[in-house]
Order: sequence, then C-alpha cells, then structure tokens
Amino acid sequence: MQKNKVAVIMGSDSDLPVVEKAIQTLKEFGVPFEAHVMSAHRTPAAACDFAAHAAEKGFGVIIAAAGKAAHLGGVLAAHTVLPVIGIPMKSSTLDGLDALLATVQMPSGVPVATVAIDGAENAALLAIQILAVADENLAQKLLDKKKAMAESVAKKDQKLQETLNH
Repeated sequence: MQKNKVAVIMGSDSDLPVVEKAIQTLKEFGVPFEAHVMSAHRTPAAACDFAAHAAEKGFGVIIAAAGKAAHLGGVLAAHTVLPVIGIPMKSSTLDGLDALLATVQMPSGVPVATVAIDGAENAALLAIQILAVADENLAQKLLDKKKAMAESVAKKDQKLQETLNH
C-alpha cells in the first residue's frame, strides 16, 4: 500500500486556527490528509491506536499539534515507525515555550521532528518533503514553490532598489 497521506492530529479543537495553515498547505500540494482531535492525556487509547494503525491505513507522516505539556507527538511516535512532526502550540502559559521543550526533548529512540511554535505551514512542508522522497511529482511542486519564493524576494529587492534610487 502506498503511504502518501498525512495525518494531522490536534490535541484540542482550539488548535485549529493555527493548524489550518498546515491543512491549507497540504491542499495546495494536493496531498491527501485526515485531521483529528486526540489527546495524549484525555484520549490516550485512541491516540495510541491511531498511531499503531496509521501506516496500514496509508499514512506516511503524522503531524501532531499540542500545547502546554505537549506529549501528543511523543505518544504518537512511541506507537509507530512513521515520521512524526510536532507543532508546539502557543498558549497563555509561557507563550509556547513549555510546548516547544516538551516536543523537542524526546528520549533516544523516539524522535519527533519539531518545527517552530505555531509553525504549522513548515510542519506541512516538512511532511511533503518526506513524502516527496518517493514522489517525483511532489518533489517538482516543492521545487516550483522554492522558485516562486526566490522570485518574490527578488521582486521585493528590485522594488527596494527602485525606491532607494529615486
């Protein structure tokens, strides 16, 4: 079975406004995904079961968004061999530093790739890069996006130069 889907798991539905950036990026690249709310602490059995069976359901990468104690990424990673990408969520407590440290400080043998606090777009792009290792079409879309970003920066620089020289 081809593993080309991305699972986007949020610890709370309050994470959706930030996680929406990941969902939009996955849609932009045409990457199939599912999004769910599962808690490492409130629904641990469901989270563990999902991770344990994700590969056989066609998932290739799991994104886990969680705030505060932010154990979701680690719990999911403990139950799968799929790559897990953690998005530490900013909350009213410690501005997300607690979530960042909880997500990035995983013990040996249970890696969770971690993006910036509220870094949902980069989480999706990293998931797409992982899938693109085996998908030339996705790899080309990533190259096209990088080219478009470079062109955008060049246009901004050109505009700046024109402004400074007048």
